[in-house]
Amino acid sequence: MCCSHGSLLLFFLFPLYNPFYQSHKNRPNTSVTRPYISVIRADMFSLVLFVSLQTILLAHVHDFDRHLLNTVHKPTFYEGYCDGDPAVYSYHIHLLFWGNNKDHVNSALELREQFIKKFNLLDKKCDISPADPAPGHEMCAFGVDLAPAGPFTTAQYAFFIPPDRLQETSMWMLQHRGVHDVFIHPNSGCAVYDHTKWNTFAGDKWPVDVSVFPPL
Repeated sequence: MCCSHGSLLLFFLFPLYNPFYQSHKNRPNTSVTRPYISVIRADMFSLVLFVSLQTILLAHVHDFDRHLLNTVHKPTFYEGYCDGDPAVYSYHIHLLFWGNNKDHVNSALELREQFIKKFNLLDKKCDISPADPAPGHEMCAFGVDLAPAGPFTTAQYAFFIPPDRLQETSMWMLQHRGVHDVFIHPNSGCAVYDHTKWNTFAGDKWPVDVSVFPPL
């Protein structure tokens, strides 16, 4: 919206600052003193310069948007940040299952498809790192690990959950988990505490290898 308004403003105001336009405007309006060719050249100059200014303006707006997006996705840390009450930006719901058991794998993958269908995530694969708290990001589905990966010591998959969707999604998963185990944790940027102090399990409690995370 801001860009369209800015373009219109430039379009209407630019001729006021165009020296060719001003010079011809102040002359008597006769065919001798204001030839048509001069008018065309002045108008073409105005158009070219207008387009150039608009391109520069839009480039700066896009750069600002990218800078703002990167700033939002990076919480500000300081010494002792994780020992206080850090903000929670999002959650992960993990389903943990036996990767060497065919029946467990099949039922876990079936449950994943049910969750995706229930919460309309068919075309919403996560394009962010699992380590990114990503405040403001929409709910999405991470890929499936059929073997231990990252901090997890068994097969698992996860969903990225915004705070305002946690209750409905976690309740659904807890009610439908079957023989599998559910691991839910916040994303505050304090990965060790997120996975060990502020987490919750439903079913068996699997060990988590926090050595993969940066030290606090």
